[in-house]
Amino acid sequence: MLRRLVGVKGLVVRGARFESHGVEVEVRPRQRRARCGECGRPCPGYDTAASRLWRHLSLGRTVFWLRYAPRRVQCREHGVRVERVPWAAHDSHFTREFEKMTAWLAQRMDKTATCRLMGINWRTVGTLVQRLVTARLDPARLEELYVIGVDELSFRRHHEYVTVVVDHLKKRVVWVGEGKGEKTLQQFFDELGKERSQALTHVTMDLGAAYRAAVEARAPQAQKVFDRFHVQKLANEALDTVRRQEAGLLGGTAEGQALKRSRWALLKNPWNLTQRQGQKLSEVARTNRRLYRAWLLKESLAKGLSYHQPLRAEQHLDGWAQWASRSKLKPFVKLSKTLRRFKHCILAYISTGLSNGLVEGLNNKIRLITRSAFGFHSAKALTAMIHLCCGGIPLTPPLPVLA
Repeated sequence: MLRRLVGVKGLVVRGARFESHGVEVEVRPRQRRARCGECGRPCPGYDTAASRLWRHLSLGRTVFWLRYAPRRVQCREHGVRVERVPWAAHDSHFTREFEKMTAWLAQRMDKTATCRLMGINWRTVGTLVQRLVTARLDPARLEELYVIGVDELSFRRHHEYVTVVVDHLKKRVVWVGEGKGEKTLQQFFDELGKERSQALTHVTMDLGAAYRAAVEARAPQAQKVFDRFHVQKLANEALDTVRRQEAGLLGGTAEGQALKRSRWALLKNPWNLTQRQGQKLSEVARTNRRLYRAWLLKESLAKGLSYHQPLRAEQHLDGWAQWASRSKLKPFVKLSKTLRRFKHCILAYISTGLSNGLVEGLNNKIRLITRSAFGFHSAKALTAMIHLCCGGIPLTPPLPVLA
């Protein structure tokens, strides 16, 4: 009965006793010959270690522990090691079923609730997740990579970063590196290797110079794709810069009063404006021609980026760049130079339909993971959670065996 309650294959139950901390079940491996705890090879015995406990799943309010005095073996490769037991990983104080249940809960709920339900502390959850991810992370996840997306993510109040690489075709995270910038992405290409780097066809990213330099150096054949949302963000920032400049120049005048509370009326899409915001936009058009010209430039760029025909989009963007360069608005003059420089990368978004939307969506999920865990103190713990929740690791809870 105890063997069926424990539900672990490959062990023999020898007895049990009730203690203050739960039920201790005396067990031993069914296989008589000892194996190395690290490599699993059969090895000659060395001696017997002290008896120890492994935490197992609870039955109601009763906690189950497995007690066994493991043997130590003399391994030719690793030296003296504790033998491998069928119910737990090497150097773990928890059974595999317990770790699997903890990781499955960590995929679906916050860490505090997982700690209370499993009866372990916050750091132990992170340790168990890291161990399971190390064992189950797909070693072939970097194979057959053709279309990837790159972005960085901040954690710990924006003081530390991780770089995330996403496979667009399989829609999962395949690599996470501590830090941001060119050096961090170079580590990804080092792990990917030259042959697999040359197989990349498209890389989606923002307009930052760091990731662009790494891709150009290690995968020059890959088409860099800048999606419309990052380009439109630059136009919105240029428009807001013009608004602040005009508000500073016209402060205290009637024209300056018309600019108050005009930010969202200028930045929002025209079809999303409220009645008051529409009136504010009309007031800006009457009183400030420079700012209204900046708004027209922003809307015209959005129209050009919405075309589905690459040739038509290219013609519109060329005309827009000429108009912006003659607008006498420094933020838009600067933006026109950026657009001319990276026009082929922007047009690649229109011709391929690829964007960094998948990467941004996974980043939002990662931010939710970060908040639900009330912050991470190390990039390793966050990396393990990212792979667990966004890396395509399938987990099923230990289900009851029905007769």
